[in-house]
Amino acid sequence: MSDPSRSLTDLDDGGREPATMTVRGAAVWAMGGQYLSFAIQFVTSVIISRLFLSPAEVGLFSIAMAAALLASVLQDFGLSRYISGLPRIDKAEIARCSSVAHAFSLFVAGLIAAAAWPMAQTYHQPDLLPIMLIIASSYLFIPFAVVPMALLGRTMSFKNHFTINVGAALAQGAVSLACAAAGFSAFALAWGTLAFGITRGVIAQFLRPAFPWPLSLRGLGPIVSTGSRLTTLYAVGAAGSRSPDLIVGKALGLLAVGLYSRAASLADQFRMLIAGAIGSVFYPAFARIRDRGEPMGPAYLRVCAGYSAVVWPGMAGLALAAEPVVRILYGEAWIGVAPLLAMIALSEILLVSLPLHTDLPILAGKLNQLIRVNMLDTILAVTLLIFGSRWGVEGAAASRLVYACGWLLLYARFLHRLIAFDLRALIGIYMRSALATLAALVPLALTYIFLVSPSEIGFFTLAMASGAGVVLWLLALFALKHPALDDLVGMAAHLPLIGRFRLIAKFAR
Repeated sequence: MSDPSRSLTDLDDGGREPATMTVRGAAVWAMGGQYLSFAIQFVTSVIISRLFLSPAEVGLFSIAMAAALLASVLQDFGLSRYISGLPRIDKAEIARCSSVAHAFSLFVAGLIAAAAWPMAQTYHQPDLLPIMLIIASSYLFIPFAVVPMALLGRTMSFKNHFTINVGAALAQGAVSLACAAAGFSAFALAWGTLAFGITRGVIAQFLRPAFPWPLSLRGLGPIVSTGSRLTTLYAVGAAGSRSPDLIVGKALGLLAVGLYSRAASLADQFRMLIAGAIGSVFYPAFARIRDRGEPMGPAYLRVCAGYSAVVWPGMAGLALAAEPVVRILYGEAWIGVAPLLAMIALSEILLVSLPLHTDLPILAGKLNQLIRVNMLDTILAVTLLIFGSRWGVEGAAASRLVYACGWLLLYARFLHRLIAFDLRALIGIYMRSALATLAALVPLALTYIFLVSPSEIGFFTLAMASGAGVVLWLLALFALKHPALDDLVGMAAHLPLIGRFRLIAKFAR
């Protein structure tokens, strides 16, 4: 089996820059940045929701942000993937990529600004106009981070990614809280978004300068060819992943979209907290495997093992604890989020079962095939959501479960043909991950049955049951000899405290 964590420390035959750290070390820094950023954003959202903003106010911002995100697929123009996938890169190529990034930022900001007035009229919400204009201005600063972070990712320099992401999250949280406390209503979240974009761009340029001037527009053929197809892919995907708030808001109103948006964002934040940052590490890692001409299948099974072993129990636990989590974090005013959160969290279990489902086809040169599959994916997602919304916000959330089943069938066949992974081995991994997930749920389920109901459980009891679930999960991984164990232990060894303890023990011997 290929071991990307070992081989990535060497210079590739194709001339790619040497990696500054192993995949495991990079994953630790990426996850650390993700955890801190999540903690900052999460605490900010809890304080704002409990003290300052109502579900309807959050719903108003969610509609504006969803509309902006639909346009933002043009922002990157595929440059992150293009830069990470190049076997080698020089100053001229960096200049061209920076110029393209800033040219498209102007276009995207203009597109969002132009859509502000029609959106305000469509939803009969005048405040959507200034909110979207603030969000539009934030996109002028995002390209200052796109190229620097892609260049840092090429060399696995995820310590710098940590600094960029945490610094931007701190700025966003501070500005959002200050504005919310000052009575800015939904505008507080918009000003926080602007602060995030400015701070992220400033820190990224400080750590890895990549200025767009002087403009370099020669030799854009490869960038335009790759970027246009990647943008098509992202645009199709965005229609499915970023339209729910728009569809629910139009069909069911601000209160419904506020509840649905909070449930979806909480599930997404929790998934990102568990494993979201690792994806940024794997793309350059698999690019190196591809450059060496090695098969991707064995390494992909390791990735599937890691995701299913860690994310499955996390999302299943969130679904089981949805009611007390919402009550403890947001209060009774948001309790309608709980059933939506449970359904959306369960759908995430299926949606992480095949990680890197867009990255690996891009690396394998199958972008056109991926676009066709993604179109079917989007049609399925939007159709089911529109249909589900006929039964209210609960029906909209339930449609995610049905969609996740269809998504898994769609991409399983596509990726198996592309990567040729061992299907029997993958099913074996899934079975072990499922058993470990069930073990993690036992303490909380028994607590509900014998001690206290979900509507009455307190923070301390919930924390104790969750902690016991983590212990049983670890024991299950060891008992089942789960294939993710080696990688989890290896990543733990890169943590500062554990690494220092091992060093002390080594000298003591």
